[in-house]
Amino acid sequence: MSLAVDYTSFSAARDNLKKVLDAAGDGKSVTIARGSQVSVVADGERLRQYLSSTIAASAQVWVEPTAVGVALADLPFVAEGASVEDAMTDLVLQLREYTEDWETRLLHAPNHANNWGLVQLVKLSTDTQLLSWLEA
Repeated sequence: MSLAVDYTSFSAARDNLKKVLDAAGDGKSVTIARGSQVSVVADGERLRQYLSSTIAASAQVWVEPTAVGVALADLPFVAEGASVEDAMTDLVLQLREYTEDWETRLLHAPNHANNWGLVQLVKLSTDTQLLSWLEA
């Protein structure tokens, strides 16, 4: 028995939307073809867990006399606060703002195009989940 659930057209997937969502929720691979494009439907929490385990935050914290800073290695995010908690909270806010900017104007910019996984991780995570990811 195959775990895959494949639909060769959007119409077929639409007519079977409950089956599509049930299969994705069960962890099955669900594909939908629309012309030459193939899209995948996946359970959001499974995808979030996978992304959080494969995308390294590599948060670097430094303490100065008047502030605490946090930066993400290889990513253009730096935050400051009166405490580590404040700096991390600011970093989560920056990630949320970046995600909005990425979806509206940065996704095709050459220096941002490869941040798709990060954007999906941010979208699928609560603030608490993002803080856990940053602290890992």
